[in-house]
Amino acid sequence: MTVTRETVLEALRTITDPVSGSDIVSAGIARAVTVDGRTVRFVLEIDPGKSEAYGPVRDRADAAVAALPGVEKVSAMLTAHSEKAPPDLKPKQAAQPQQQSPQKVPGVARVLAVASGKGGVGKSTVSANIACALAMQGRRVGLLDADVYGPSQPKMLGVSGRPASPDGKTILPLRNHGVTMMSMGLMTGEDQAVIWRGPMLMGALQQMLLQVQWGDLDVLIVDLPPGTGDVQMTLAQKTHVDGAIVVSTPQDVALIDARKGIDMFRKMNVPVLGMIENMSTHICSNCGHEEHVFGHGGVAQEAKNLGVPLLGEVPLHLDVRLAGDNGTPIVAAKPGSAQAKVFLDIATQLVDAGAA
Repeated sequence: MTVTRETVLEALRTITDPVSGSDIVSAGIARAVTVDGRTVRFVLEIDPGKSEAYGPVRDRADAAVAALPGVEKVSAMLTAHSEKAPPDLKPKQAAQPQQQSPQKVPGVARVLAVASGKGGVGKSTVSANIACALAMQGRRVGLLDADVYGPSQPKMLGVSGRPASPDGKTILPLRNHGVTMMSMGLMTGEDQAVIWRGPMLMGALQQMLLQVQWGDLDVLIVDLPPGTGDVQMTLAQKTHVDGAIVVSTPQDVALIDARKGIDMFRKMNVPVLGMIENMSTHICSNCGHEEHVFGHGGVAQEAKNLGVPLLGEVPLHLDVRLAGDNGTPIVAAKPGSAQAKVFLDIATQLVDAGAA
């Protein structure tokens, strides 16, 4: 049986926090839960003055997770609250005048934007799987979840917990499945809305790009929000973006907005590396019947019309959705599947083209 992040969290919810009286997950004690094959790691972040009380809690949490089917190794660590929390991702002053030229992200060789004109086309799923596919090919990969209003990468990559900061200025990102990741979803509560205007969005994006200690990366993938708004403009104007991928479903209503996304990148002098058709076709898991729920081939024709490559056609499959919800993208969960092969082929094209 394959262990998932959700089953680990359920096991941890059976452990009581001696201070608050609630379970250690609800109390925010259990953090940074990651599942890597049959190995589970998590941190219990506690008040350093109460370390003696939490020793037995760690032992009970360790035992509860170790008892789960499919778990072979558990690493449970006690850590004190950081003396210096990560900086709030809010601008402290009015936005500065635009720089004369976009700047490179320190330590990052290439920045690759993944965008869509319309929401709901699976752009974040595509971003997470491409990142994992590139990591499986030996690339040093980062993933920035720039969808500030609807961050989903912590869920898809199975990452939780507030990032640490050694000096109150630099943010240390989290990592899973070989991908270094930063998201606004790590800085706010899971149910907490981000209600910001444009200048605050732009300030937060610049901080996540330039104040996060990304390390040496071959490629940083930026999962952009839908549309052609402030976040996209800030990224292209302030940061040197080496290329963009546009994701769309096949139907006309999605392609209308995909065209706008490509037009935006071209006006901002960002090379468009290609398009990806997501939810391209559905094959019934019971009878094998193939059905084009959203049409088929629309992105291929659009890519031809616009003069950009078609990088791949991703099928609509239940396993892709379940894998993302469980915190292990399909590329990592079932690397031998037909669905994973599409993403692995896209990653190979990007590497061969020198884009990653």
